[in-house]
Amino acid sequence: MDPIRNPFAPGAGNQPPELAGRQPILEEAHIAIQRALQNRACRSQMLLGLRGVGKTVLLNKIQMMAEDAGHVTSFIEAPEDRSLGEQLLPKIHQSLRKLSTVEAAKAKVHGALQAARSFASAFKVTYGEMSLGVEPAPGIADSGDLENDLSELFVEIGEAAKAAGKAWTLLIDEVQYLKEGDLAALIVALHKINQKSLPVLFFGAGLPQVAALSGNAKSYAERLFNYPHVGALNDIDSKTAIKEPLLEEGADISDEALAEIISQTRGYPYFLQEWGYQCWNIAEDDRIELSDALKAAKFATKRLDDGFFKVRFDRLTPKEREYVICMAKLGDGPYRSSDIADALHETPQSLGPRRAQIISKGMIYSPSHGDIAFTVPMFSDYLKRTFIDNDRNNQS
Repeated sequence: MDPIRNPFAPGAGNQPPELAGRQPILEEAHIAIQRALQNRACRSQMLLGLRGVGKTVLLNKIQMMAEDAGHVTSFIEAPEDRSLGEQLLPKIHQSLRKLSTVEAAKAKVHGALQAARSFASAFKVTYGEMSLGVEPAPGIADSGDLENDLSELFVEIGEAAKAAGKAWTLLIDEVQYLKEGDLAALIVALHKINQKSLPVLFFGAGLPQVAALSGNAKSYAERLFNYPHVGALNDIDSKTAIKEPLLEEGADISDEALAEIISQTRGYPYFLQEWGYQCWNIAEDDRIELSDALKAAKFATKRLDDGFFKVRFDRLTPKEREYVICMAKLGDGPYRSSDIADALHETPQSLGPRRAQIISKGMIYSPSHGDIAFTVPMFSDYLKRTFIDNDRNNQS
């Protein structure tokens, strides 16, 4: 079929043509967005899931929903090597400039800008070419204590949004990369906002360990957030994700081909998009058949191996690679840390720092005490065919 008309969109954060199976999450977000505008209590959300399940797509969708409803929004991706303040302040400045266009909010916005200037000075955050253009506000957000100062800054923003008859929505992707102190300060600030019933809303997304990280940072985090699980799609939603885009383009797919795609992808949204993309390009007529789906597997797998999987594997050191390859040799997981240690002829204690480093890189997580699992779906399959099976073939 014509590749220009290909409706499928495999890529990091790309909006799929059919956002199947996520309506409960989006409906909950819609309610929170509307309640915030009415200054009613609403819980922020922390979307949790493995790589490739569409968390970033959902955050982008929620941002659009919030903006359409009248929120001003700030979207950041948590950095691994920069502080939250460095990422957040330029976004806050942009949001306050938007609020300043409302005459009734000008005074409150000015106060919030002063608080932002104080915060920047206290934590030595630089803006490059950007300037706040106001004097700092003595005694507000300038103590040097991040939990206190970020809370005071959020309150100033919330009051400015309320004066403007709007709300402010903050969205943060890859929350697991926030430093512990930054995450704790963010939770405290959101808690303060809730106590004051100000129109500020937060949506985060991260790997499954974020729930535990939040609870460790502040014990009340479990009451502050909803934690929707974003996982693989069921068979019905998987079929919808593939079939509806085809029908919209005047094409179709056989039941056998559809079943093969779902079997190969196990319902993971990113993989569904990759298989759909390849099937479209392979099919000669306006109908994808089983033979097309079987051929597509080779091309889709190669693209995943060369990109989605390899990019993550390349971040690991040789010793860390040894650890994850050992995991794959033990099967599909989850894996007992003690079993990995036995296979590597080491103790769980001696492997602790290596395991912690791999977790910090977002490659593995602990679903329960003593267990380890990959954060990347089907990563063990990649390691088996790329390293384990190749080694066996070379030895034979």
